[in-house]
Amino acid sequence: MQYQKEIHDYLQAHQQEMLDLLGKLVAVRSVQGEVQEHAPFGSEPAKALKIMLETCQQYGFTTDNVDFYAGSADLNDKKLELGILAHLDVVPEGDGWTHQPYQMEYEPGSDKLYGRGTSDDKGPVVAALFAMKAVRDLQIPVKSGVRLIFGTNEENGSEDLAYYMKHRTLPPMVFTPDGDYPVISLEKGMIRLKLSAEFTDGKSKIMKLEAGEVINAVPAKAEAIPEGLHDTVRIEGKNAHASTPEQGENALTKLLQFLINSPLLPEGQQTDIIRKLAECFPHGETDGKSLGIAASDELSGGLTCVLSVMKMNSTEMTAYIDIRFPVCCTGSEIVKKVQNALAPVNVEAVLCDEPHHTDENSPFVQTLLKVYESVTGNKGECLAIGGGTYVHHIEGGVAFGATFPETDVHMHGADEFIKLEHLMLDAEMMALAITELCGE
Repeated sequence: MQYQKEIHDYLQAHQQEMLDLLGKLVAVRSVQGEVQEHAPFGSEPAKALKIMLETCQQYGFTTDNVDFYAGSADLNDKKLELGILAHLDVVPEGDGWTHQPYQMEYEPGSDKLYGRGTSDDKGPVVAALFAMKAVRDLQIPVKSGVRLIFGTNEENGSEDLAYYMKHRTLPPMVFTPDGDYPVISLEKGMIRLKLSAEFTDGKSKIMKLEAGEVINAVPAKAEAIPEGLHDTVRIEGKNAHASTPEQGENALTKLLQFLINSPLLPEGQQTDIIRKLAECFPHGETDGKSLGIAASDELSGGLTCVLSVMKMNSTEMTAYIDIRFPVCCTGSEIVKKVQNALAPVNVEAVLCDEPHHTDENSPFVQTLLKVYESVTGNKGECLAIGGGTYVHHIEGGVAFGATFPETDVHMHGADEFIKLEHLMLDAEMMALAITELCGE
């Protein structure tokens, strides 16, 4: 591709500059905090936003602070056609780190840059900024405007993006380096349902039942305390993301199966609910077949369904379901089917997002795939995923990187990293994407 060598050489010459900025951003624990003046998501995400805006200004880019929800930097003042969307907030560090989570550390032997946010998404933010800088400093001719948008709330609901879209206009082409290579063009729909029931007949025998901590994960532990037993019934399973539940083992459904096959439960309202849940969520089933919602299509694959969280005592029960569904379905139809299948359990939708699909044959997507092939030498193809990316609610948006195939960067986990080589390739591909999509 034209300008590929010039861009590569430029970025290599500015590698240390990129690392210095990434180190400054990683040092900020930009986890969501309490709302403050000029800090809608807490002081630390606002601090990361300030660093990024000041850096962009120092490099001579025109910037925009969108009421501290998000910021942006423009490559030029031409008609805006391309947006690169990334985020500066991170999830909490959690346990198990062997490196300092908020002090970037380079390990030459493995080529890894460790630190929270190195891959998600501070590394890609830095790569995107230097991609724009390379295009500008090399005086590569472009006929359209390009904007880098950096948000501060992607990890907790993307209120930053919703605010941005309400107060600013997005360009017609948007990609986010907040997913996987080559290109994610299809994201399944997502439904989260709250289940509830009350027991008023005084016949309950399960004094306490608890399983799961988050809705979007297969629970690895479940326990119940039946009346009259001194020991707690504990069940072990295996964690997995709710978009790939077949990779785990659901401890909650295993516990329900144990309870209905034991002599512990008398007839009554609580037992009826436990039996209903065990029937609708058989242990080992992840496709929603017993709820009557199983579905699949060639584009997006099959529906997944996880009973992920439950709390129960002698008088009431609350539980949550996570469903990821293909483009051949609609969320409202699925919710109705689940409500019918689980009656008399009360079923309330707390989230119902339809699938996101961008045509993989569009010139925009095909150009990104060609850039990927040119830089990596690997085949470019579109991916469909069960999770959601930063562009899920942006018509025509796709995820372009920044995680490379067969690379586990420990995203959201301990010792998160990005390979230095991959950071440089991210910047190179984004610079080429700008030249190919917006070049004269």
